[in-house]
Order: sequence, then structure tokens, then C-alpha cells
Amino acid sequence: MNRKGFHAAATESLGTSEGYLRYSHRKWLFLGTLAVSLILLSIFTIKLGSTNLSYWDIIRYIFHPDDSWDSTVVWDLRLKMIVAAILAGSALGIAGCVMQSILRNPLASPFTLGLSNAAAFGASLGIIFLHGGMIVGSSAAYATISNPLIVTTLAFMFSMLTITVVILLVKATECTPETIVLAGLAVSSIFSAGLAFLQYIANDVALSAIVFWQFGSLSKVSWSNLYVVAAVLIPAVVYFLYKRWDYNAMDSGEDIASGLGVNIKTTRYVGLTVAAVLTAVVVSFMGIIGFIGLIGPHIIKKVIGNDNRYTLIGSMIVGSLVLLLSYIIGTNAFYTVIPVGIITSAIGGPLFIFILLRGRRKK
Repeated sequence: MNRKGFHAAATESLGTSEGYLRYSHRKWLFLGTLAVSLILLSIFTIKLGSTNLSYWDIIRYIFHPDDSWDSTVVWDLRLKMIVAAILAGSALGIAGCVMQSILRNPLASPFTLGLSNAAAFGASLGIIFLHGGMIVGSSAAYATISNPLIVTTLAFMFSMLTITVVILLVKATECTPETIVLAGLAVSSIFSAGLAFLQYIANDVALSAIVFWQFGSLSKVSWSNLYVVAAVLIPAVVYFLYKRWDYNAMDSGEDIASGLGVNIKTTRYVGLTVAAVLTAVVVSFMGIIGFIGLIGPHIIKKVIGNDNRYTLIGSMIVGSLVLLLSYIIGTNAFYTVIPVGIITSAIGGPLFIFILLRGRRKK
């Protein structure tokens, strides 16, 4: 290569490198903007309500809590709900993003494999059949669960039972990713029938408690529950980010992924299991919160593309934003508090249809 050719190649390489840096910078800038928006929305959410707290008071009580009533409002009534929304939204968002990548199915989500119905079935068993006066309350409208630990444990166990059955079916039949989704739907149908049967035989008070548990609600959790969710979420996020290049390769096709040295089966099974654990923990503590794991990844992919180096983090932030907005709407837009599970379903369905229609028009 002569001097002119070498100089031209070097200039082209430098231009490509600068273009990539600008490309990456724009994506990180967008994610940073989303993160700042989440922080500002969280502070605004704390201020909502009947108290006269200033923003300075809110920040002061967050970092220096005391025994005052205002500090109790910030930490135990407002901040707890916000942290729950962020943790649950992050867990469901990143779980959905991983499932869509490793299954190469845009409709894959944490609930595609039947985890929600399985958790609801396990919780219903705990509510109905365990002895010891688990259901208390004088009327069906005000049924409460006096031993939520047992109900939560059964919900988690049945969620994990579901993913175990699906993975065993996959290993036994060597089925395709598309068939994995169908297997999850089949298992979900079985648990849905079991849940309907339990609701049919339950008395009025137990039925009321079962129905209330299925409504995803941030008010069900305590700080100790949130510590458990965070303890599961942090290592799961570290693992997913570590495997981001493998997920990018699998998103491009199994042949390409195999050629790049990705162990497809192990990556898929472990990814599904970790995503299922995340979902099971959230569902067992907070009930069924739908559509977050589906619309979160779709929204971020529509804006910044399918690169998992960015979409994994973006799905977490968008999932948190959607869930926090749902909490604000459910808490302040009606004369009574509406559980976030109802709001996310009401928002998520039309929003997902809009995303599908917009994507179809662009083709």
C-alpha cells in the first residue's frame, strides 16, 4: 500500500472510530437522561399527598431521618413505595429484555412462561388450605392475610416449579425457542384452570383475599421484603450485563452465536432460570404486575436499538418509570387507591398495540 492509500485507510478508520464514539455517547446520554428523570419523578412522588413537605425537607429526611412524623411519612409511607416500584420495574424490565433476546421472540416476557398464574395458584393454596387462622376479617371486602410469609413462600415455590417443568420439557424434547414459549403457555393454562377451581371452592372471605393478592400492589411489601428483592436483583443484573455480548450474538441467530463460541443451551437455560427467579421474587411479594417486562424492552428498543449493552440497562429504567407512573396514577387520579397491577394492564395493553402498529407502518 502506498502512502496515499495508507493515509486514506487511516482517515477512514479514524472517522469510523469517531462515529462509533458519537453513537455510543448518544445512547449513554439518553440512558442518563432517563435515570435523572427517574430520580426527579421519585422526589416529586414523595411530595404528592396531604403533607406540606418542601423538596429541601424531603432530601433532608432521606439522608437524615429522625423520629418526626414527616420523616415517617417520607420513609415508611412514600419512599418505601418508590423503592418498591424501582426494584420491581427494574427486575421485570431486565427479565423481559433477556427473555426476548435468548428466545428471539418479541412477545416473550416474564409471564410468558406461566410464572404469574403459577404464583397465584401457590398463593391461593396458602390462603385456602393452610390451617391456623390465616384469613381474618369480618367481611369479604376487608379480608386480610395474617401470615403472608407462608403465602409468599408458596407463590415463589410454584413459580420456580413452573420454570423447572418448562426447562425439563425443553431438555427432553430438544425444542426450538418458539416451542419454549408454547410450553410456557401450556403450563400457564394448567395453573389458570387450577386457580379458577380454587376460586370456585373458596368461601367469600378467602375468595376476596385471593382476588386482592392477584392485584399487583406496592403496599404489600415491607423494607425487609425490599432487601430480599435487591439482594436477588443485584447479582442477576451483574450476570446479565456480563453475558450481554452472548445475548447480542443469540439475538442475531443461533448459527452466528455458535460460530462466535456461545454455548447456546447453557446460556439459554441459565438466563431463563435467573429471569424466572427475579420474576418469582417480585410476584411473590407484590402480586401480579403485568406488561412491565413486555413494554419496557420494546420502548427502549424503539429508541436506541437492540444492542443489549444499552437495552438491558434501559429496560430497567423504563420499567421503573412505567411502574412509578402507574403508582402515581393509581394513588392520585381516583377517589380510591387503585393497585398498580390494574394500572399497568390498562396502560400496557393499548401502549403495546400502539408500538406494534407504529412498527408495522415503518416497514
